[in-house]
Amino acid sequence: MVAGVLLLTAVWVFLLEYVPDDWDRRMLHENPNRQLLAYTFAPAAATVLAVLLVVGLLGGWVLAGRMLAPLTRITEATRAATHGSLSHRIRLPGRRDEFRELADAFDTMLARLEAHVAEQERFAANASHELRTPLAISRTLLDVARADPNRDPDEIIDRLYAVNGRAIDLTEALLVLSRADRRSFARERVDLSLLAEEAAETLLPLAEEHGVTVETHGETAPATGSPALLLQLTTNLVHNAIVHNLPDGGTVRVTASVRPETVVLTVDNTGAKVTPQLAATLTEPFRRGAGRLHTHHAGVGLGLAIVKTITRAHDGTLTLVPRPDGGLRVTVELPASAPPADGTGTPYGRMEP
Repeated sequence: MVAGVLLLTAVWVFLLEYVPDDWDRRMLHENPNRQLLAYTFAPAAATVLAVLLVVGLLGGWVLAGRMLAPLTRITEATRAATHGSLSHRIRLPGRRDEFRELADAFDTMLARLEAHVAEQERFAANASHELRTPLAISRTLLDVARADPNRDPDEIIDRLYAVNGRAIDLTEALLVLSRADRRSFARERVDLSLLAEEAAETLLPLAEEHGVTVETHGETAPATGSPALLLQLTTNLVHNAIVHNLPDGGTVRVTASVRPETVVLTVDNTGAKVTPQLAATLTEPFRRGAGRLHTHHAGVGLGLAIVKTITRAHDGTLTLVPRPDGGLRVTVELPASAPPADGTGTPYGRMEP
């Protein structure tokens, strides 16, 4: 409509300027002039502009409705998600244009969010169960002590001490898991080979108690992250490798290596054969390789879950592969740390356990 008006204005200003302006009714049909053109053309131009206005409004309304229909479906899916319906998907049909890509990205986000919420719900349920267990045991021990005043108090105190220690370990593991998941930590240059040596040295008494030999190999493997969390990751891996090993004469091999753009920490241990199906579930919270039986060093069932969370917080990948002869190979791959700009290097501090 605006283009038509501008076009007619341009014609009137630049073209009709040269048409004579002599109004003579006697020569109205023989001598074209500006009044004649305006008299004959103005009604037709007005009619055409009116038709253009109606068609433009109706056509624009229909076209806008068809173009914005995908946005309507996306809006409905968003409203459903805000009300807790994360299973709803847009599944926009048609050719792959900007709206289709937006809808597919939204569906992917909903799928990941639904999986994350389901994982958090399972984690909350398992955590509640694990925290309730030591409290229930403590209450039972106290009830027994109250019902039997002649019972040896030292035995009850020892058992309460063990149960309380387990509850504290579980709470601390949950705090570590939460802190790693929020990524609320400062990043520094860390050498994974030093962390492997420190974890092996810290857990040496446990390895000797289980009759397991711990070997560390590798080269300087610089990464960027939290030294405390990465030490926790390494310690958990070595601890699991020691506990879930052969009854006697087992080995644990910890290797740090460097690739073109990543650094790799690998922990191999001997032990019972692990199926690929079981290995795929070991990183779930409160999942233990030997079932849910609590041994002296069985842990709280969050070791590999913490490893997975710390690895994800450091933009790395965690891989669990069963060994053919038994045992497990756990590989953590993290982005390599860039060398300092001045080329002098930075000493890697050793973290205290």
